[in-house]
Amino acid sequence: RTTTPPETFAVPAVDDRALGDASLLRRLGSSRATWIFGLDLVLVLIFAAVVGPAIFLSAANAQSLALSGSQALILAIGLAMMLGGGAFDLSLGANLVLSSVVGAHVIRASLGTPLEGGQYENVGLAIALGVLACIGTGAVFGAVNGVLIAVFRLNSLIATLGTLGSGTGLALVLSGGGDIAGMPPALQLGFGLARPLGIPAPAIVAVGLALIFWAIVRYSRFGLRTLALGSSESAALRAGINVKRHMLWLAIIAGSLAGFAGFIDLAVFGSTSINGHANAALAAATAAVIGGTSIEGGRISIIGAIWGAALAVILQAGLVIAGVSSAYQLAAVGVVLLVAVGLDRFTTLRRRRG
Repeated sequence: RTTTPPETFAVPAVDDRALGDASLLRRLGSSRATWIFGLDLVLVLIFAAVVGPAIFLSAANAQSLALSGSQALILAIGLAMMLGGGAFDLSLGANLVLSSVVGAHVIRASLGTPLEGGQYENVGLAIALGVLACIGTGAVFGAVNGVLIAVFRLNSLIATLGTLGSGTGLALVLSGGGDIAGMPPALQLGFGLARPLGIPAPAIVAVGLALIFWAIVRYSRFGLRTLALGSSESAALRAGINVKRHMLWLAIIAGSLAGFAGFIDLAVFGSTSINGHANAALAAATAAVIGGTSIEGGRISIIGAIWGAALAVILQAGLVIAGVSSAYQLAAVGVVLLVAVGLDRFTTLRRRRG
């Protein structure tokens, strides 16, 4: 049993086993992450043997996998924080799409006068405002989810299912039902398609965010309170944690990350991708849960989410290169998620019996 902080130790009503098991749960998450990393390597070897190592193990394919996994990882980080606090977010894909639409409008409205060579007068300002618009829209979207879950006490699945529909509809209205193009080339060349040291820039940022949130979960008071909230809300209340405010912040964080993932859409494709994120929440849940984050709350594995996102991307990309139809691709990802949930449930029951 780990030593609980003074602020929780002084409250005898707290179920300190939920807090004291935090280090044990982190070790379990790390063990799961190791297994998932090994499974990633096995999948790479299998697909390399099926489609040919010259194709699947090429530098171009590795860069493509890293770029595809950046959005999945960013969404998985936000969902892992929500799950750790005992809530779920089905609306991440809708949030991403809506944020990208708002960001695209802001960028186009701020570019100014076109110049020679495809440049614009205010391209730097437009991109900066676009980033803020995407993250801000995502944060507002997340705040709405947080209010519904924390203040009005709606079930997180029902609340985010409702905002998923509302967000998708609003995105379609604002975009006129189609994708918004016309992003400045500097956005793609400077960030979306940039390859510092041969690694896609969005992937570097995604891994950087993962490390930041790993440190938050592992060392900060905010991370400990999130684990306490997911383990037992009543114990968290008795420990003096403002449960409503904390859940609201978790939802805002998840929404802000989804908004930034929407900006990556604009940077990579030079346009929005209205119909390209129908299964974003599924991919994020697969990455987070299979990586070791508990779907019942109280356990977060950010490092596991990295390997979980890699697994989902490797699986889908391998099936695409192998010529497997999209229906089977979706089924495969769904099966992996079911296996992850089953493993999580087995681990939870085993821990309780022990």
